[in-house]
Amino acid sequence: MKKGRFGDYGGQYVPETLMSALEELDDAYARFVKDQDYQQILSRYLTEYAGRPTRLTFCENLSRQLGCNIYLKREDLLHGGAHKINNTLGQALLARFMGKKRLIAETGAGQHGVATAIAGAALGLPVEVYMGATDVARQKLNVFRMQLLGAKVIPVETGSRTLKDAINEALRDWVANVQETHYLIGSVVGPHPFPQMVRDFQSVIGEEARAQMLEQQGCLPDAVIACVGGGSNAIGIFHPFLKDRVDLHGVEAGGKGLDGNEHGASLCAGRRGVLHGALSYLLMDGDGQILPTHSVSAGLDYPGVGPEHSMLKDSGRVCYHAVTDDQALDAFFLLSRTEGIIPALESSHAVAYAVELAAQCSRDDTLIINLSGRGDKDVGEVARLRGVA
Repeated sequence: MKKGRFGDYGGQYVPETLMSALEELDDAYARFVKDQDYQQILSRYLTEYAGRPTRLTFCENLSRQLGCNIYLKREDLLHGGAHKINNTLGQALLARFMGKKRLIAETGAGQHGVATAIAGAALGLPVEVYMGATDVARQKLNVFRMQLLGAKVIPVETGSRTLKDAINEALRDWVANVQETHYLIGSVVGPHPFPQMVRDFQSVIGEEARAQMLEQQGCLPDAVIACVGGGSNAIGIFHPFLKDRVDLHGVEAGGKGLDGNEHGASLCAGRRGVLHGALSYLLMDGDGQILPTHSVSAGLDYPGVGPEHSMLKDSGRVCYHAVTDDQALDAFFLLSRTEGIIPALESSHAVAYAVELAAQCSRDDTLIINLSGRGDKDVGEVARLRGVA
């Protein structure tokens, strides 16, 4: 693989003003990832503060109902309620080692913003978070959590007022303040080195799941399933299984169906293009303009995807699917009622596909679902959609 590339995908399609910042970050990551002090401090934060390792939970009731063995990798149990903190602690600590004085971030569902605010508070770095105004309205609880943690939330009123526009504004801020600021990207998107760096921080999910499965069952699972927006939780759990004979399934936001444009399924219905500094699969019109997206889940409401996922799609190593808003909502209720675990709407997409896949499985087959986050933040939105509140 050429540096910064996943097959043809990835790269650094950015203004000249950002190249020195990316080179500085690339050099610092390569240096500090091997630094004993950095690794010891990060390991301490991940275990004593964030709560790693997370559990691998066997779902007895759901397994009985679906007719195969279902396990959940419980990233919802981490401090902050989602896998996002694996990456934010890693990047925030790296920023401190680099001498940066300020963190900026973007967020869709709010979980990355909360995780960045947590990392900033823990490591003594001020945080400003860009968030589309539409997402601010539908994720009020997470906006308040960020503010409680000392972060400044900046609503973005341009474009579709969602994650894509928040990333644009964060990039503009970084260009203007690059000397003192680290842009803490929340997924495996953006220019090199972000896709590789975020993947490395999130690979702890798959490394733990693989070891826990061998310890608990004495064998690897038949399949691993994860939702895909930008794709950080998915690449995190997939990566340690890539060389194994394990089926890997990524699940995108099918929204209101792939026949129209109201979805967020870049891999299932997109084509190659450049967005936010990298070549990947995108949702574009015939003139190459980025299309508006839709998902019941703010965290999957994004017109692109990480470049490594694009390579894995082309190679056929990972199969990508889309489930609709209604399927995700049904799965949200299914897991809540059968196991007493309320999943994030992002993770509900993975649960929904597991229901489909289980119909093709035998009683002895074993599936792991990456439960990337808990659903507290989504309860109000689900109640509104179902006419409860």
